[in-house]
Amino acid sequence: MKRISQYKKLFGIEKEIDLKILKTRYRNLVKEWHPDKFQEGDSKREEAEINSRNIIDGYHFLVGIAPETIAANLESYTETITTSGIADYAYKGLVLEITFLDGTIYEYFGVTKPIYVKMVNSNKLNRFAKRTIYPNYTYRKSKRTLQEA
Repeated sequence: MKRISQYKKLFGIEKEIDLKILKTRYRNLVKEWHPDKFQEGDSKREEAEINSRNIIDGYHFLVGIAPETIAANLESYTETITTSGIADYAYKGLVLEITFLDGTIYEYFGVTKPIYVKMVNSNKLNRFAKRTIYPNYTYRKSKRTLQEA
């Protein structure tokens, strides 16, 4: 959740993510912080490189959780969570990463430690996730694949 609010703040997004507005703000920020605008050896160039990487990461992250992206990928997501079981999972700092048997990996944001502990201790992992995790948390499809995980 911290990451989401950090990136929203970077792009000046108050509430729901609108891809059109996000794209415009992304372009403006990239123009402002492009490293090629600064001379070699300029201290601002290093800052620009860091900021441009952060802008690019933030843009791709916010596109992944935007309502339009989620709606466009809803069919494949629904198929994955209903027909494919959980192969593996990892938890780090309010982010639960679930790897499904079909090889897709989804990240769920804002999952608290008590919810994670309940999931781990559940004797029916898939059932718990379908009732508690999938409908209640912001998610995005991870760029990683099963081979990288």
